[in-house]
Amino acid sequence: MAKRTPSTINLLLAVDKPVGCTSHDVVARVRRALSERRVGHAGTLDPLASGVMVVGVGQATRLLGRVTLDTKSYIADIAFGCETNTDDAEGEPTRVVAPEAKLLDEAFACEAVAASVGPQQQVPPAFSAISVNGVRAYRRAREGEDVELPARDVTVYAADLIAVGEVDGAPVWTVAYTVSKGTYIRALARDLGRAVGGAAHVASLRRTASGCVTLASCADLDGLDEAAAREHMLDPVQVLGCPAIEVPERFDEDIRCGRRLPTALVASATAPVGEGESVALVRAGELLAIARFEGGRLAMSDVFPQPIGGVCL
Repeated sequence: MAKRTPSTINLLLAVDKPVGCTSHDVVARVRRALSERRVGHAGTLDPLASGVMVVGVGQATRLLGRVTLDTKSYIADIAFGCETNTDDAEGEPTRVVAPEAKLLDEAFACEAVAASVGPQQQVPPAFSAISVNGVRAYRRAREGEDVELPARDVTVYAADLIAVGEVDGAPVWTVAYTVSKGTYIRALARDLGRAVGGAAHVASLRRTASGCVTLASCADLDGLDEAAAREHMLDPVQVLGCPAIEVPERFDEDIRCGRRLPTALVASATAPVGEGESVALVRAGELLAIARFEGGRLAMSDVFPQPIGGVCL
């Protein structure tokens, strides 16, 4: 087997995913734009949705499993009148309820939206990427199977009504949500429709933030090249949310060979490091490795042969 060529560009990047393309399409476009095969993403967005998507390039693909991005924010247009089999505008209507006049009342809408805040159990949409016995739920649903997914715990941290409007005679509520990882806005729309005695689905959806990454940090896929990627690269330490240690050059060989580093270095970390916690080892704006503080020493967890750029301490 031919030896893999080292990556020449290693960074985390946020892109503004356009409507109409899949998350896989985004990865393919970044690969072509940067001439780099090693590209992956953290956090899937439906084709109908747009907005923040975090992409790893080169060695930074190895960070994607660590990028939790637990809190996500969205702006959704929720249309009343029918539910669909996908819980969004791409699906076929499955339940139709004539909208009541109260749905155009802003005070009523504001109260109904606010009632969705808090921890709750949510049944994900049948058309979702959740695996059922090793097969994605959406594949089973497309083949005509009845998919019943178990409810799971999610949290809606904030839900704010932005506007009440009307499209083709149907009430539409524009709502800003901040939710926990794994929350489906499509399911929130479906459940909101039922809570007010009607039926609803997501007409449009835009992710405005993923963890600490916002739209302001995003690069545009159109015209993306290496220069633009480097201009928009994310700070991997900030995205990971872990302390960092600026490591002297004399420890380079130890890091490359995976040797443990002395505990004295922990005193210079940017935040307290507890037993078993991870810490980023950096120098000159690059991430060299991730270590765990174990038994008074720093044990290597991941070492990056080509350092990952973007660190700003």
